[in-house]
Amino acid sequence: MEAKAFLERVMKRLPKARPSAFTFEHWNHGGRPTDEGVGLLPMPGVDPQRLLDAVLDVDHYVGNVKYVSVCRSIADPRFVPPAAVRLYQKIEVPVLGVIHHELALHRLGEHQGWHCAGWELLVPETDRLSAKDGIRSDYNHGLWLAGEGVVGYALGSAPKRDDVGFLKWKALTTGADAGASRVLKENLEGMARWAGSRRAS
Repeated sequence: MEAKAFLERVMKRLPKARPSAFTFEHWNHGGRPTDEGVGLLPMPGVDPQRLLDAVLDVDHYVGNVKYVSVCRSIADPRFVPPAAVRLYQKIEVPVLGVIHHELALHRLGEHQGWHCAGWELLVPETDRLSAKDGIRSDYNHGLWLAGEGVVGYALGSAPKRDDVGFLKWKALTTGADAGASRVLKENLEGMARWAGSRRAS
């Protein structure tokens, strides 16, 4: 499972002490065209389980998670909520266009004091999607991490080379690496806000 392998790579790079400000680290894995990265953001009072409950609530991402224009769960006996869910997702990247894929999202338990959920790309299912409806992901895996007073988000992703022209390819690979820390911080802030509003409702 790609999510578990990614979790192992991320755990090796997390600081021993909880950070007092937003931190970001990135690295290349396997010569892929984009780096993997992890961001950590102090979030006093965060409830790890409630945060992960929001992460797994994929049918309510639209309007709550930035850039997500379509997100829906798909019934699949391999992935049974609340432990796991299969989903279709469409992301609208400003200026660059629409990216879509199918993912499997799993609760991964507690590791080194972090409550974790992770996802990986469902490759055959994504390959069957139409390139006319959006750029398909070539790989897409990530993690949500929630600890005492800190939340984390880690990601590795790239589009299918055949689905984009040269300029978009560079923007979605080299360009994406350059802006990764900002995107990760936005995702952390947004998910924490949503999880907090769910708690209050």
